[in-house]
Amino acid sequence: MMKLKYLTISLLICFNTTSFAKKVIIDPGHGGQDCGAKAKIWKKKKLKVLCEKDLTLKIALLLKKFIDQSKRHSAFLTRITDKSLSLDKRSKMADHIKADVFISVHLNATTNKNASGFETYYLDNHDDVAIQKVEKVENKDISGEQKVINSILADLVVERVAPQSKILGNDVHNAIKYKLTKRYKLKDRGLKPGLFYVLALSKRPSILLEAGFLTNKAEAGLMNDHWFQRVYAKNVAKGIIKYLDRNSNPNLF
Repeated sequence: MMKLKYLTISLLICFNTTSFAKKVIIDPGHGGQDCGAKAKIWKKKKLKVLCEKDLTLKIALLLKKFIDQSKRHSAFLTRITDKSLSLDKRSKMADHIKADVFISVHLNATTNKNASGFETYYLDNHDDVAIQKVEKVENKDISGEQKVINSILADLVVERVAPQSKILGNDVHNAIKYKLTKRYKLKDRGLKPGLFYVLALSKRPSILLEAGFLTNKAEAGLMNDHWFQRVYAKNVAKGIIKYLDRNSNPNLF
């Protein structure tokens, strides 16, 4: 009887920890020949060139670590090394692992060197000119006929996943904004809708993170700081876990 009791408890524990576990796919922006945004900083009296692709990978690896540490959900990366991936390949990985959410990690850049702050984008349509400039940068790998096809697909996907993408974005943005504004004095640029093809092609609730501006000298140094990367990733993970703990997310297909 005692053995049966322990077996029952073990089965219940196993059921509770696996039945509600969800999968997160994390996409470090750029890679390979695509450096993304660039910055030059002085470190230990040496001029160092920073590439967005390297920093997004560092943040993504930390983000995976913190999600996995929750022991409730698991995280996967579209790349773990410095290699090129098309937007299509990145999004197909989400289908391959049957991910519940898609997280794209980026750093910002603009011609205005005084521009600063962090922002979070969720998949949805809009008519904001400023956001369209960001979309142009992040969607630059797609052109011609494929862009038309993706635009049609994006409209179909947005209708299905935009509401949950906004909730996911809100949970993540709320989780990061206190630490970033109070501890690091970063400007909160807000939660915004955006039509990014890598998000639309993933066909599931998705967000794109812009942690800060590499074109801002002060922020570039901060983005390269390991402890900032940890704080940022840890709080993004908190927001994702909060969302996953209370949501059941149907995929498009």
